[in-house]
Amino acid sequence: MPATSPRPRRWTSVALTTAALLAGLTAPALTAAPAAATTTAYDDTYYAAALGKTGPALKSALHGIISNQTKLSYSAVWDALKVTDQDPANSNNVKLLYSGISRSKSLNGGDTGDWNREHVWAQSHGDFGTSAGPGTDLHHLRPEDVQVNSVRGNKDFDGGSAFTNSGGSLTDSNSFEPRDAVKGDVARMILYMAVRYEGDDGRPDLEANDSINGSVPYHGRLSVLKQWNDEDPPDSAEKRRNDVIYSSYQGNRNPFIDHPEWVESIW
Repeated sequence: MPATSPRPRRWTSVALTTAALLAGLTAPALTAAPAAATTTAYDDTYYAAALGKTGPALKSALHGIISNQTKLSYSAVWDALKVTDQDPANSNNVKLLYSGISRSKSLNGGDTGDWNREHVWAQSHGDFGTSAGPGTDLHHLRPEDVQVNSVRGNKDFDGGSAFTNSGGSLTDSNSFEPRDAVKGDVARMILYMAVRYEGDDGRPDLEANDSINGSVPYHGRLSVLKQWNDEDPPDSAEKRRNDVIYSSYQGNRNPFIDHPEWVESIW
């Protein structure tokens, strides 16, 4: 009986060749568009000293601009968050950062079912506690469910797996990943802190780095935060929050909400 082995080899060869050709025709993976300015309304006034600069010079200029702020007490943060993070669909509620839950403004506290004051730049990454200044800066303080806040703890920002009532946020043993809708918000809050607090006012010199569980006063991961800044540009809620903090509370702005492209210019 004649041997039949050449036929399957030939079909295998054709299949492999076809697969290789198809692979070559596969479209490249999509990437987020580069960050772009969301407003130029403050360029000729508030940001005038920063225009045209890049790198360390831009970071230094922005530090000088945003350091002029009114400092709140930690108790005053409760009432401020009820305004800055008011749920646009229900004025009686606040929108929680990581879980995305809408919860009554009156349920602020430390018990299960309450929301509390989350330091997005973890206190232990700056050793600033709740003292006026970095410990009470509204540009990185957000309302969050007590238990979800505990899950986040002081972890750096990277990847993870789902957990109970996460709202789409993820975590693992040493990192935390917020839900997609606020990834850029988190990135811009962390990078604001790295520019605002440079160690020249008796506070730690906060810096973003690319490590997980880095030493004080660092927060990571910078490469992931930069990616999130591009993937999740500022939305109307984030821009409104920036305006409210500027006009009603601290008198300073988060420049990376107005100009997300400055993230790449500095880092």
